[in-house]
Amino acid sequence: MLNHMGYVSLALYAASFLVYARLLYAPKIWLGRLATLLLAGGIVAHYFALLERSMGTHTVPYDDLYGSMSLFAWLLGLTYLGLELFHRQRSVGAFVTLLLFAWMAILGWLAPHEMPSLPPARGPLFAFHVTLNTWAYAAFALSFVLSLVYLVQDRVLRSHRPGAPFWRFPALDVLDRMSRSSVFVGLAALAFGVASGLVWEHRLTGMYAWGDPKVIVTLLIVGVYIAYLFLSRTSGWRGARAARICTLNFAIVLFSYTLVNLYLTRFHRFF
Repeated sequence: MLNHMGYVSLALYAASFLVYARLLYAPKIWLGRLATLLLAGGIVAHYFALLERSMGTHTVPYDDLYGSMSLFAWLLGLTYLGLELFHRQRSVGAFVTLLLFAWMAILGWLAPHEMPSLPPARGPLFAFHVTLNTWAYAAFALSFVLSLVYLVQDRVLRSHRPGAPFWRFPALDVLDRMSRSSVFVGLAALAFGVASGLVWEHRLTGMYAWGDPKVIVTLLIVGVYIAYLFLSRTSGWRGARAARICTLNFAIVLFSYTLVNLYLTRFHRFF
């Protein structure tokens, strides 16, 4: 079950969703600031929940599936908050906070009642590697959400029957820029994550497992997202086509995060 700070973060995520949703109908400055503050409070509480779990297990907070998924949600919220402040756009906050609330609620329901057994020591470089890779997946998940919002808004605008909340969404080009920014963050995190993983692996075994399914799929993820960034600036592919590519790319990320981690690799399986 969730610890005390986990319940606090869940409540703050729920409150921020309600305020972000209200903001779509009543775009007031104080509502926007309150929504951002509630989200920031949820992220801070979530951090302390992860820290409390880490201290309880005497290891990193992602050393089991529950901890990994919780860290993923925290990094997703942190990445969105950074993009919101950078782009000064709060209109998609309702979708992101709804995802965070649903994710954490499901985690609370599925959470193990006992702490996992103490894992073997792997060192800070390994922790850095896994954290950065999880951050990359969270950034790609955010770009997926932004691309979905883009496609929905594009379809509604083409129907010439948009409801009032749709006029509160950012312009399509702003959604596109936010999605590309999220992909840039994901690729940067993945690059440093892969580099630290290679250094750690070479120290441990003296070689590189280039044939490991996790490595192959990770290189594929890098390739498809670089292709997305290139095509999103091409006149024939920008807009809805690029958004569809981004949503399809995320299927590979999910494949890597679930099936590859759990069933297809041994060396890279850390829980």
